[in-house]
Amino acid sequence: MAAEPNVLLVVLDSVRAKNAGLYGHARETTPFLAEFAEEATVYEGARTPGARSITGHASLFTGRTVEGHGLTSADRRLRPGTTVFETLQSAGYETAVFSENVWITDVDIGLRRGFDTVVGPQNVPFPEALDARRFVAEAGRGNYAEFLRAAAESGRPLRSLANGAATKLAADYPRLNPFDSSPPGDVYLDRFLEWHDDRDGPWAACLNLMDAHRPYEPRPEHDVWGDDELRSLQERVPNDWQLLSRPEGWWKLFAVESLYDGAIRQADALVERLVATLRRRGELEETLLVITSDHGEGFGEPSRVRPGIRVAGHNTALHEVILHVPLVVRFPGEGDGERVSGLASVAEFPAAVADAREGAAGPDSFRTDTAYATSYGLLMDDQLRSRAERYGNPDELEGFNDRLRAVYEDDGDTVRKHVAWGDRRAVTVRIRDATTAYVEREIDPAEVDERFEAVDDAGLVEEGAGIDAVDEGTQKRLEDLGYM
Repeated sequence: MAAEPNVLLVVLDSVRAKNAGLYGHARETTPFLAEFAEEATVYEGARTPGARSITGHASLFTGRTVEGHGLTSADRRLRPGTTVFETLQSAGYETAVFSENVWITDVDIGLRRGFDTVVGPQNVPFPEALDARRFVAEAGRGNYAEFLRAAAESGRPLRSLANGAATKLAADYPRLNPFDSSPPGDVYLDRFLEWHDDRDGPWAACLNLMDAHRPYEPRPEHDVWGDDELRSLQERVPNDWQLLSRPEGWWKLFAVESLYDGAIRQADALVERLVATLRRRGELEETLLVITSDHGEGFGEPSRVRPGIRVAGHNTALHEVILHVPLVVRFPGEGDGERVSGLASVAEFPAAVADAREGAAGPDSFRTDTAYATSYGLLMDDQLRSRAERYGNPDELEGFNDRLRAVYEDDGDTVRKHVAWGDRRAVTVRIRDATTAYVEREIDPAEVDERFEAVDDAGLVEEGAGIDAVDEGTQKRLEDLGYM
């Protein structure tokens, strides 16, 4: 094993443990991960601290709870030197991120700061050339002369200019944009593998795969449980806020879960190709490989703490289908698989990286006795509130205005979740596995608040530029993701 292990974080965006065959789902959605478990560590009770990409990734990168890091919207930005990838970058690692998720790559909230190479949305004619949207994200709008100069110096001037023209066309005439569709995850896997092939020293990367994020568009070979009727139905599923305001469309959301399962199977196949390539290149043994998710997804499951409310998508819920996520880790040099029961947290990733660099990483690296999760609902994100009010009556949003807090506790035999809806209601949920949990009793919301006294604001954020500072293409992508 090399003195400095490589680090690869694979985020299967929006994948919940409940729908992974590895965790007992009836459908074989993760055949490769089930096989890979024979040589890796599978955490059966892993939780994410956040219900959204921004909060979930911030916890993965900083090792803090949501209230600990404080990064909850584009109006905030992580201070320099706060992420694990910045630490690795400073230690001499070559770093890179590959993702269509613009919260990581394009919006200036501090998550991309630790990466030497940033590969964001590939919705341009020539992904290998200068990306105008990335240029705008870094240089600001209206810098046409600077873009022309950068294109001329890029090594691919004509293709860079074509990307610029396509980006401008997409902003001015979005319906005419032929590059607006989301490319499948293999586009980003290919870019990672190309980058990886050129490395000759320690490297660290984040590969975020959006295949299981809506819309669910698995390829035919992975679309085992869907059909043309379901794909047509998906186009008519109301968005989350329409469902929450007018619940007559819930059956459509229930139905497209079959497409979601196919999308998870597609992501599983990408992980299989990734692992096979690292193995063939002789890099797997020297790499800390962490496969997890930033959050799960709701398909109409009833809330256990907010009466009458179901879970649609993510963003404003702390249901188990949102917080219970897959976590499969192959530690450097690991050969024998192990399943770890009890509570674990994806926020332990930076600590696990530190353990790996010291040669001390192992199954206990992600274990914890207590884990915290927070969702601010519509309290702290004007864009999310604006989107919600666009589709629903503001008077009907009362159930989504308060902060939700959850504390998980593992006493060695049982995992319990204490979850509070502001100061209105709180319950204790007993957790059996990824598919079974039930309300054990009602409690005083103050009990949850008291447990959160152990969580300190680490002062990791500063004022951010806000959503208006990003280009139109990125704003459109955020709208497609449901954040605007």
